[in-house]
Amino acid sequence: MKQIYLKRGKEDSLLRFHPWVFSGAIHHMDSEPEEGELVEILTSNNEYIATGHYQIGSIMVRILTFEHEAINQQFYEKRLQAALDVRYAIGLGDESFRLVHGEGDNLPGLVIDIYDKTAVMQAHSVGMHRDRHIIADALKNVLGDRLENIYYKSETTLPYKAELHQENGFLLGGSTQDIASENGLRFHVDWLHGQKTGFFIDQRENRKLLGEYSKGRKVLNMFCYTGGFSFYAMRGGAKLVHSVDSSQKAIDLTNANVELNFPGDNRHKAFAEDAFKFLDNMPTDYDLIILDPPAFAKHKDALRNALKGYIRLNKKAFEKIQPGGILFTFSCSQAVDKNQFRTAVFSAAAAAGRKVRILHQLHQPADHPINIYHPEGEYLKGLVLYVE
Repeated sequence: MKQIYLKRGKEDSLLRFHPWVFSGAIHHMDSEPEEGELVEILTSNNEYIATGHYQIGSIMVRILTFEHEAINQQFYEKRLQAALDVRYAIGLGDESFRLVHGEGDNLPGLVIDIYDKTAVMQAHSVGMHRDRHIIADALKNVLGDRLENIYYKSETTLPYKAELHQENGFLLGGSTQDIASENGLRFHVDWLHGQKTGFFIDQRENRKLLGEYSKGRKVLNMFCYTGGFSFYAMRGGAKLVHSVDSSQKAIDLTNANVELNFPGDNRHKAFAEDAFKFLDNMPTDYDLIILDPPAFAKHKDALRNALKGYIRLNKKAFEKIQPGGILFTFSCSQAVDKNQFRTAVFSAAAAAGRKVRILHQLHQPADHPINIYHPEGEYLKGLVLYVE
């Protein structure tokens, strides 16, 4: 195994078990590794400190272990079993859930979501891509008979500069059954062509909370994607629910999901339209609005424009929502921390001249755990606001 030597003092973060090695921390390598290759990290005093996947870029090594151990199928089985034990401990496992959340489950660069009898696996690093087959074998052994399909969906998540020419496809099975369940509601999962792994599991608990606020309200679900918040609002007793997304395909999936749960229910309408255009022209009688946009900033360089975007978007909602209305507003941009997001929302409220109270501060659910040594894993921020 090739070895990478750190500059003096640059081992401190690894001694605190942070799972990344940045390019600026590296003194030299004994030879150039291939992208995705396993490498050992040594201190400036030639002492072993960790093993991980090498990758070209700012984050050059993603740490898999701080111990001398083989990275093989048995290693992945042990990590996957530990991740599954956590899900069982928090009462998950019967419906849809995230089994592996990258650094949060000590498997940097790997995401696995479970939808009924199908696992959707996504690699965000070349190393995890190279290990995909032994990970799939480990997954079969850990989940046993409950698992019938493994769909590998990394076409858009792998570093494009690696030129892997990856195509999505099944590593096990091949079922086209795409209906899964969450909190007793059913939904279609587009793992073949949809965003992420096909559904945004990270909003499960926040959708459930929304349902509790929906009774008798007129609900607007912006950036609805496949309509998760919409059908929870309907179950909660909403008077009407309008879903908006710029993608016609997302709107078609939203309508299919609403019909799956509430066949023939005329409380729901969906619109394929640009969010800001819809907000400009929308009526002012909504008293519950959900703003769950895609990431406005995927890296720090885009932070300033992202914050402007959050201010503009939330200001529109504050201007239009009914007195006594409830606003669920979110950011999934990892580059935007919760204080920056909160400041942006407060700026929007002030600009709109509305009195606003915080009812809840929301975050990602327990099956998207944050490694305590890797605070960067906290990406989902949300506020539930009462608007006078």
